[in-house]
Amino acid sequence: MEDHKYTIKTIPIEERPREKLIQFGASALSNSELLAIILRVGSKQDTAISLAQKIINYDQKGLKNLAENDLEFLTSFHGISSAKAAQIIAAVELGRRVNRLQSDKQYKISSPQDVANYVMEDMRYLKKEYFKMLILDTKNKVIELKTVSIGSLNASIVHPREVFVEAIKKSAASIIVIHNHPSGDTKPSQEDIAITKRLIDAGDLIGIKVLDHIIIGDGEFLSFKEQKII
Repeated sequence: MEDHKYTIKTIPIEERPREKLIQFGASALSNSELLAIILRVGSKQDTAISLAQKIINYDQKGLKNLAENDLEFLTSFHGISSAKAAQIIAAVELGRRVNRLQSDKQYKISSPQDVANYVMEDMRYLKKEYFKMLILDTKNKVIELKTVSIGSLNASIVHPREVFVEAIKKSAASIIVIHNHPSGDTKPSQEDIAITKRLIDAGDLIGIKVLDHIIIGDGEFLSFKEQKII
């Protein structure tokens, strides 16, 4: 029997990703079907769906392959041009921003879990260590999430001056400092602990309390306050 190349046109119309979304809504589609809609077309080797499956299933990382994407990784797949890679990256970034819409200035911090909910999707997949702070008003509502430094934490790049100059500008009542561990392990290092205590002492002097330090891992977090480290 002669082999025929599999194309998306061989799929019944109601099962094609775009038509399926229109009829049943986006929630009815698999991850690969949603990505196939962004890709629109595949390559000589793959349909848009099978190409999407290759990207998502690569190294068994699932959606992490989109969250951690960059042009070099995406264009390594046959059929993904720089233009298609840019479309994927833009779609993922829009998703992050939409997710943050509900977490604007009216977002109130009442627990470490609230902090984790606010930053987890932005920080869990970062490949470098980012040190950030939540600037809070007198009612513990978020004024701003500010990036202080990028790179491995040490006393030279996380200086109280760099932290509190921004907090003072925003008339902060208090702050919560946050950083991620790209390894996914939330166990604090001695440097993490030393920096935190230094910031707490500085905050006490100028009247801006450091409420907590949160370490973000891969889907999990550690609160210095909950662990009684501070």
